[in-house]
Amino acid sequence: MTVSDDIASVDVELRWRASPLARAVATCAGVAVVCALIAGRWELIAFAAPLLGVLCSLGWQQPTPTVTVRGQPGFQRCFESEQVRVDVHAEADDGGTVALHFSVPAGMDLHDLEPGIDTAVVVQAARWGRYPIRVTVRVLGRGGLLEGTGTVDAAEVCVFPVAPPQSTAIPRTDLLDRLGTHLTRHFGPGVEYADIRPYVPGDQLRTVNWPVSARRGALHVTERLTDRAADVVVLLDTYPQPAGPATAATERTARGAAQVIQSVLRFGDRAGLVALGSRNTRWLGADIGQRQFYRILDTMLGAADTFQTAAGSLAPRPALPPGAIVVAFSTLLETEFALALIDLRKRGHPVVAVDVLEDCPVEGVRDPLVHRMWTLQRSFMYRDMATVGVDIVGWPGTATLDQAMALVPDHRSGARR
Repeated sequence: MTVSDDIASVDVELRWRASPLARAVATCAGVAVVCALIAGRWELIAFAAPLLGVLCSLGWQQPTPTVTVRGQPGFQRCFESEQVRVDVHAEADDGGTVALHFSVPAGMDLHDLEPGIDTAVVVQAARWGRYPIRVTVRVLGRGGLLEGTGTVDAAEVCVFPVAPPQSTAIPRTDLLDRLGTHLTRHFGPGVEYADIRPYVPGDQLRTVNWPVSARRGALHVTERLTDRAADVVVLLDTYPQPAGPATAATERTARGAAQVIQSVLRFGDRAGLVALGSRNTRWLGADIGQRQFYRILDTMLGAADTFQTAAGSLAPRPALPPGAIVVAFSTLLETEFALALIDLRKRGHPVVAVDVLEDCPVEGVRDPLVHRMWTLQRSFMYRDMATVGVDIVGWPGTATLDQAMALVPDHRSGARR
């Protein structure tokens, strides 16, 4: 497939077989020859001779045509439950008529607008993911005696998850020494009142509190709390999950990641993404702005070439700025993903893992003892990970993400416990 000027063009690999016309001609000729042999009526051969001649002409007919399918746009992005239109055109090099039949994967709805050779379709998906629009073409060749069929992906629609509108607070930890929008307990440039202290040579005159200085008979300055910025990198678990509740729980990993990234970028902070999987690691460096949000969504679904890849099961060092906060979304069933979290904590990054798995991953188990043992095992894992500095919070389906993130311990220096 080639994509140029937002148009995807692909040549169809056709499978040729006898057309309905050829089968009808062969049937009539065969019946005439059999009747001539059984009844001894050799004049029936005169009836079958033209039909046999039509079949023999297959060898000197024009070559079989090639079919090219073009989709415009070849790659399109949208959000869940949003309708998008794709125009598909198919043409044969001999000018013959090409019939089209569209099909989409499960989870996507297809609506035909203008049936015909030049066809416009409207598709809609209720769940995030990548959906190819498949087209089955049918064309006749060699005088209509052969029929060629083939199926290709004419276009692809990338459906982004819809993040809830409420903001999600970042984990409470010491932030970078860079001006931002998060109020901290550090003294510096800002607007929030902190304290009043005596004047020290080197203080700016604009910080002098003249009413207090007049009452106390000496210069005093007003100290204010400074606002700092944060770098947040979302770590996404893309390892294969066992069928059942674990696979269903991955539905919320993309939604949670999109909500965190949306909140981070809304406050003017930098956001990035690292997707760890069994094949390779996709990552996008931290940046700001609305375009970064869509770039991260593309990286999350592997739908663009703006991200970078790396081998190994650990997060690449260039993907995480120094002091970046790591928020991971995972079922925590993969050992390699847990080792990646521990490695990030050893590098000095604050790490918070959101457990999206609510119940036992074994489907169909109703024994309460099994569920009790599973709950104990998860609590032990939470304790062991907290010992090495990785905080894990559960995200039940009945709670919002901001409610789950409120349970993250406060690791700021001087915070009350």
